[in-house]
Amino acid sequence: MSIEALLKKNVNEHVEKKNGLSYLSWAWAWAEALRADPTATYKVEMFGDKCFMDINGTAMVFVTATMFGKPMTCQLPVMDYRNKAIPNPDAFAVNTAIMRCMTKALALHGLGMYLYSGEDLPEEGDKHEKVIISPTQGAQDNIPIDELRYLEEVAIELIAMCEQGDPREALVKLDEENLDNEQKIALWTLLPSKVRSALKKAKEM
Repeated sequence: MSIEALLKKNVNEHVEKKNGLSYLSWAWAWAEALRADPTATYKVEMFGDKCFMDINGTAMVFVTATMFGKPMTCQLPVMDYRNKAIPNPDAFAVNTAIMRCMTKALALHGLGMYLYSGEDLPEEGDKHEKVIISPTQGAQDNIPIDELRYLEEVAIELIAMCEQGDPREALVKLDEENLDNEQKIALWTLLPSKVRSALKKAKEM
């Protein structure tokens, strides 16, 4: 696969909307990068013994993705659910920023680059296909930050379970959490569309 093919690739099925921003699933993006170039690598830039640059008490991460023999570096602030820089971020927030930054670095090679220009589709995409914005958008706005961090951890577990091929186990995990309705809606918005579909199918079985 060439850079031109990556530029034309429709990634909408793997995009999630969060507080007005579009996020591409990092796991899917990295898998696509390896399909395009099996020698692809990414590197988290270090600042002494830290994997982030300290900027007045907040943090900026830098990731270099190399494809087709060409390194491209992107930077991203460590942000909270409101897309604001987090003062003294913890390890979870830094890790989240690193994976998002890696995905952004892949966009410099062409994969999902159109997302950063605010377009719904690449130029040669299906003109009738649109990005569907979920009616649950904004569901995370009233969730306390500590609670949202926990829901993000639950979401990671559910994603891993579904990717390992057992969405029914993920459903059991979800039931065991005993979340209220507002928490469930917020958690739902954290899950990629493929995982939500897998959970729906498992529930119907």
